Amino acid sequence: MIGWVDASSGASGDMLLGALLGAGVPLPVIERAVTAVAPEHVGLRAEQVTRNGFAATRCHVEVPDRSAHRTWRDVAALLENASLDEGVRARALASFRRLAEAEGRVHGTDAADVHFHEVGALDAIADVVGVCAGLEHLGLDRLAVSPVAVGSGHVTSAHGQMPVPPPAVAELLRGVESYAGPGHSELCTPTGAALLTANATEYGAQPPMSVRAIGVGAGGRDPQTHANVLRLFVGEPSGSGQAAHGTNGPLLVETNVDDLDPRLWPNVLATLLEAGASDAWLIPILMKKGRPAHTLAALVAEDCADAVRSAMFRNTSTIGLRETLLGKTALDRSMRTVQVDGQDIRVKLAMHNGHVVNVQPEYDDVARVATGTGRPIKDVLADAVASSRLFRSLDHP
Repeated sequence: MIGWVDASSGASGDMLLGALLGAGVPLPVIERAVTAVAPEHVGLRAEQVTRNGFAATRCHVEVPDRSAHRTWRDVAALLENASLDEGVRARALASFRRLAEAEGRVHGTDAADVHFHEVGALDAIADVVGVCAGLEHLGLDRLAVSPVAVGSGHVTSAHGQMPVPPPAVAELLRGVESYAGPGHSELCTPTGAALLTANATEYGAQPPMSVRAIGVGAGGRDPQTHANVLRLFVGEPSGSGQAAHGTNGPLLVETNVDDLDPRLWPNVLATLLEAGASDAWLIPILMKKGRPAHTLAALVAEDCADAVRSAMFRNTSTIGLRETLLGKTALDRSMRTVQVDGQDIRVKLAMHNGHVVNVQPEYDDVARVATGTGRPIKDVLADAVASSRLFRSLDHP
């Protein structure tokens, strides 16, 4: 499943909640997750409204007036101790962490100790946890986000009057395409920006997809300049899996990870291969702000894709995967056998238009023979390659 968020009129936590409800997420799914985390009662109520001609769902978050201002450290403890699905917990922690770190950077404060309304208030807890529960319920493999409208003008906050976008929103949307958008007001809140950037797997216009559900989430205001809504499209990615030429194309599944102990990577690769990936690899990369990371990638056939996705989520710290359907042209292949020191070594032959174009001994067999005979692997490999040359003269082996 794939989702696409149209944030051309901005984004906020309640707009995302409304869009999820409109896309088919049952309200009790969101309520249960919020109740598991919130230290005080939080009421959620869905209302059907219109925004400048759009029929939309407005999700009201009702909290007591005495809501405390908690730190990111406090909220993290609430999430860690709550009875939540692990996927919801991981999404919520990532979203709150992004929000706290952004606020810490723009105010010059340690994120763990930041005291500010946006992180600690019950309505923010309800927005973040509720949205994460809704996304997890939809079972999305990909979430694309459009360029984000942030607004213009000025907004009044606990820190006084600030330009739009406010510093935290600007920080959260670093590296993400954004623009002023319609009207002259704040369109994207820090909570909305954190939720989008923590859960998106890609950005841009609507990807090719067969849309099954559309959720339209309403903001609290109803300006005359535009429809104050956020739309969520949910469906199946387009593509039958048939390449333009050659054989059926595999699926490329990949993710960027910057917080995993590097000693775990060999086991991760082995687990992906065991789950059915035809190949898996790791690429060192440098992410924003010079942060070292790795791109984990796997090639997988459609019937093994779910198992490989699950293996990536279970064995790494990622919360989202990118998937691309690839075209593939593969040579015909067959196996033959040669003998070295009286032991069989398999040889893979690759043919193009009936002609052998590549011959390669299986390395595992070469290593086995070298171990059994006590000879260096390089010598056994050289003998196997020499014995395999006869196959190059065969047009139809």
